Amino acid sequence: MAAPRRIKPILILAVIAASGLALLAWTQVWATVRLSADGTSQQVLDVTGSIAAPGLTALALAGLALAGALTIAGVVIRIVLGILEMLLGVSVILSAALALADPVGASVAAVTAATGIAGTDSTRAAVQSAAVTFWPFLALVAGILMLVVGLVVCVSARRWPGPTTRYESTRFTPVTDAATGQTRPHDAVDDWDGLTRGDDPTA
Repeated sequence: MAAPRRIKPILILAVIAASGLALLAWTQVWATVRLSADGTSQQVLDVTGSIAAPGLTALALAGLALAGALTIAGVVIRIVLGILEMLLGVSVILSAALALADPVGASVAAVTAATGIAGTDSTRAAVQSAAVTFWPFLALVAGILMLVVGLVVCVSARRWPGPTTRYESTRFTPVTDAATGQTRPHDAVDDWDGLTRGDDPTA
């Protein structure tokens, strides 16, 4: 019985962790681009994840919002959210993989901003080399984690514990009518009358 109680917070924390890793990677330098020598100087550009994979931040934030929705979701909605988490993971994987496969292409916007050279072919010609850093690999790992966690959410959705009733029980006690001595069901009117007499209805 302990495992079903633990699986919900563990998976929600995993969703938050995966999205946090993707968001962290997005803020870091993904590639160092060295431009072709112009005269005696050679320009080196640091290309961040915000340039190499601009959509990653939206995917990561969507994952964080999904974690919040999982805390209150029922079985069917959990499955739907699990599928969405898998789709987010695939999208993160694609964003990171494309940047890793073609770091020069992912750096085009940075090269254009630095040199004013426009056009894919022209900007590629201006790049002498591009070195990939650790951070796009971390984004790739985050995407894989999101994909796996989404799958586990779908598979385990029916095993999650239901909402607790510890604080939801309400007990009604009969009220004795002072005039007749008979008991009758408690209602809101009695509370207002008690307030008028100076009684505490929460006592």
